[in-house]
Amino acid sequence: MCDDFTDLAGQDTLARKTLGGGLTRRQFAALGPGAAALAACQALPEGPLAESDLAERPVSIQMGGAAQAPVADGFFVHPAKGAHPGIVMWPDIAGPRDAFKAMARRLAAAGHAVLVPNQYYRNAPAPVLDSFAQWRTPEGQEKLKPMIAAITPEGTLADAAAFVAFLDGQDAVDKARGVGACGYCMGGPFAVRTAVAVPNRVKAAASFHGAWLVGPEPHSPVNLLDRTQASFLFAIGRNDDEKAPGDKTALKQAADKAGRLAEVEVYPADHGWCVPDSPVYDAAQADRAWGRLLALFGKL
Repeated sequence: MCDDFTDLAGQDTLARKTLGGGLTRRQFAALGPGAAALAACQALPEGPLAESDLAERPVSIQMGGAAQAPVADGFFVHPAKGAHPGIVMWPDIAGPRDAFKAMARRLAAAGHAVLVPNQYYRNAPAPVLDSFAQWRTPEGQEKLKPMIAAITPEGTLADAAAFVAFLDGQDAVDKARGVGACGYCMGGPFAVRTAVAVPNRVKAAASFHGAWLVGPEPHSPVNLLDRTQASFLFAIGRNDDEKAPGDKTALKQAADKAGRLAEVEVYPADHGWCVPDSPVYDAAQADRAWGRLLALFGKL
C-alpha cells in the first residue's frame, strides 16, 4: 500500500487543489521536495510547550547485548524538565527525516518523550532520503527496496523491544506510566508489533494509513492483538479502504475478540495524509487524527 497508492493519490490531490497558499501544481513542483517539505513542517502548530522548552539529540542504541551487535540511530526529543510517557514514533517508508523531527517535536511539546528510530539502521544511517518525494523517484526506490527487504516481522519485534528499553533508561521518561507507539504507512504494523514486543509496558498503539495490517499470516498485525495489553487507534485512508474494504471490520473484530479497546475509522483523506511532506498531506484531517492520537496517549 505504501508504494501502490501514494504516487497516484498525490497526482490526483495536486490536480484537484492548489498547495501552499495558492501554489499551482507546476509552481509547487518547481520549489523542489525539500522546500515544500520544509514549508509544510514549519506550518505544524505547536503544543502546550514551545520548542525552546524542549531538549533533543541524536541517539545511538545498541541492538543486542554483544559488543559486535549493530547500532541503531534515532532522534530523541522531550520536554526539558520532568519525566513523561515514552513514545516510539515509527516513520513511513521514506524513513526518518525533517518531517518526522517536526512531528516528534510537536508530540514532545504535548508532554511526551519521543524516540524516532531509523528502521533502516541495518543498511544506512538516517536520513536515507531527505523527503517523501524522493521515494517516488527510480533512484529512491532502487535505494530503499533492499533496505525494506531486510526488515522482517521478527526483526521488528526485537527492534521494538530495544527501543522501549532505551526509553526506559532515560531520565526524561516516566517509568510509572505506560509507553505508547505510533506508526505511519509501513510504520503502522511496527506500532502494533511494539505493543506485542513489550506488552507489559506498551499500553497504547496507533496506526495512521498503515500498510499490511490485515493478512492470513500468523505475524500479520490483525492476528497479534491478543498478545498485547494496549488500546489501539487505526486511522485508515479512504483509498486504502477502497482497495481492502474488509480490513476495518477485520481489525475491529480482532480487537473485540482479544478484549482490546480499538478505535477504527476511515478518514476522508488519502494514504499518507498525516505526514507533512507527503504530496497528499491534508492539514485538517491530519489535525483531527492528531487529536485522536493525543486522546489515546493521554491515557498512558
